[in-house]
Amino acid sequence: MKMMMLALLLAITPLGVMAQQPTDSAERRVALTDTALALDAAGASALEGSLRTTALNGTTDSPVTNIRMVIKNSSTVPYALVSGLVTFYDSSGVRCGEGLFKADALAVGEAFETDTPGIRIRCSPSTWRIVATNLLPRIAPVVENPGVATHSTTNLLISIDGEEHPLQIDRPLVLTLGNAQRTIVVRPAP
Repeated sequence: MKMMMLALLLAITPLGVMAQQPTDSAERRVALTDTALALDAAGASALEGSLRTTALNGTTDSPVTNIRMVIKNSSTVPYALVSGLVTFYDSSGVRCGEGLFKADALAVGEAFETDTPGIRIRCSPSTWRIVATNLLPRIAPVVENPGVATHSTTNLLISIDGEEHPLQIDRPLVLTLGNAQRTIVVRPAP
């Protein structure tokens, strides 16, 4: 029963997310010579795109199958993975070609030149747009107390006269020295 509820929740979640997307803030179509913007989930500019290829006169019989464009990270977030879709429209607003782009490890303000595999532009486009489909942020792990984090994975051994004893941070080790028992506690330095 729990598995069915989890599966149902996972199936419904994308519908709830799609319902929250505002339709008026979608990526705008721009002229081929203008910079296209792709928005993040909050509606802020995440990527800027500009075309390097200028000859985009395709037909149904002879489509344009390769273009070059430059994508720039215009957000304040460094990304581990960026991918998206570029779409071209003719003068009457009909979609006549689309392709994909992707890059790994994109820093803030960094740009990359790319092509769009699989594109087939079947018109002489007048406008275009880009849409970010994946914006995976590069997040460094947060370590609140570095002393504890580094010692938790370290294996410590103490060797006394060839006999090895494991040490654990803040755990006492009791040794018999002669007739007396001694307690040793290892702690991280302040």
